[in-house]
Amino acid sequence: MFPCGLSCLSVLGAAGTALLCAGLLLSLAQHLWTLRWTLSRDRASALPLPKGSMGWPFFGETLHWLVQGSRFHSSRRERYGTVFKTHLLGRPVIRVSGAENVRTILLGEHRLVRSQWPQSAHILLGSHTLLGAVGEPHRQRRKVLARVFSRGALERYVPRLQGALRCEVRAWCATRGPVAVYEATKALTFRMAARILLGLRLDKAQCAELARTFEQFVENLFSLPLDVPFSGLRKGIRARDQLHQHLEEAIAEKLHEDKAGEPDDALAMIIRSTRELGRELSVQELKESAVELLFAAFFTTASASTSLVLLLLQHPAAIAKIQQELAAQGLGSTCSCGPGAAGDGSGPWPDCSCEPDLHLAALGRLRYVDCVVKEVLRLLPPVSGGYRTALRTFELDGYQIPKGWSVMYSIRDTHETAAVYRSPPERFDPERFGVEGEDARRASGRFHYIPFGGGARSCLGQELAQAVLQLLAVELVRTARWELATPDFPAMQTVPIVHPVDGLRLFFHPLAPPAARDGLCL
Repeated sequence: MFPCGLSCLSVLGAAGTALLCAGLLLSLAQHLWTLRWTLSRDRASALPLPKGSMGWPFFGETLHWLVQGSRFHSSRRERYGTVFKTHLLGRPVIRVSGAENVRTILLGEHRLVRSQWPQSAHILLGSHTLLGAVGEPHRQRRKVLARVFSRGALERYVPRLQGALRCEVRAWCATRGPVAVYEATKALTFRMAARILLGLRLDKAQCAELARTFEQFVENLFSLPLDVPFSGLRKGIRARDQLHQHLEEAIAEKLHEDKAGEPDDALAMIIRSTRELGRELSVQELKESAVELLFAAFFTTASASTSLVLLLLQHPAAIAKIQQELAAQGLGSTCSCGPGAAGDGSGPWPDCSCEPDLHLAALGRLRYVDCVVKEVLRLLPPVSGGYRTALRTFELDGYQIPKGWSVMYSIRDTHETAAVYRSPPERFDPERFGVEGEDARRASGRFHYIPFGGGARSCLGQELAQAVLQLLAVELVRTARWELATPDFPAMQTVPIVHPVDGLRLFFHPLAPPAARDGLCL
């Protein structure tokens, strides 16, 4: 009995010793890992590295980031400040927020920093894209694509966009069950981008099939750069090749068109613009440009559209104010076509051939609608930030940013901490973008509000995206009322694109025609 007790004690002692040794080894490994990155600072600079933690060897803080989501960054910002270091996805990262800090990064493109994308994205999108271009090629490609989003081009897009949005909202109202808004807006965004922006002639079935292929392409855009069977990259390459095959036919048609008037879609404008600059783009370059335009419009516009629907549902006072503004502008009612059974929701709308009643000038007069769209993009920006790589060591907020390190600027954190706004940043308040606060916002600079980035790589399509959201807000408010199909509002997923975790399931109901509503008030 006594020897048995001694045996148990020796086993416990050995286990304790092993745990102690393991703990010491882990602690030593973490200290060596921290020392490794401390010694990587640029010794030519007297400035210290930013505060922060590099986490565990090799893993860094990646696991914490994946588990905590947006809370990971906010907790470290509260602890370390607006510039801090961390280690994510195998790379040292400097996380940056605050208008002045972000301004330095965004205006430092080609001089202090360069754009950073995963190798898989470069492989799948190709070498002839704006995303991968640097320096003079980047400037030349922006110049060509700027015509796609010029005011004249937007004037031609808006009536067709309104028609597509009008049909979509009416289809939601005609659906008897709940609508998964995020999935619906992704399908809608692809249709608008393919048919209106690129001018592809697609019927409903072709569009749905191509949308599925495109979504598979995007899902594998950020994958391990391993081109082996069943890998994400291999799936992405297969989807890309299918997209290119379809686009090649449309591009061949446009290359042989000889229209005297203004081109009415992006592909035709790109071809015309490059010819005017004395160049002739290859079919491969045009295919890559077309896919890049689809990629730029797809998830971000769908995310912002879903957020708009959600935030309006949560704030009915904003709906009432939009309705008042539309009535004041003579835009309070949609076309004379109405739903079946005089608006009782028992049937779909008849086919509508009414002319769109909105154009850029009319949208410009809808000041409150514009404020609502801006507030949606401030509160729930579709992407949380962007990545850059430091081209040389430079100073930021009293710290050194070493050459070769990744720099992530935060859109969401910058919006949340901007002192220029009068009301609390977590509140939905479109009035913060009203005329009263305009002077304060102008005096503080433009980098407190950056849903579309800024500097040399600011989003070229931001005016088009805002027009789509304004049109959606107008068509929703004067056509439908909507309510949750679930007991509670969904939580929001913020990485990589902001969206409700359940896709936002809602019931949509058509509003009664104006005459019927007026009769009810008598």
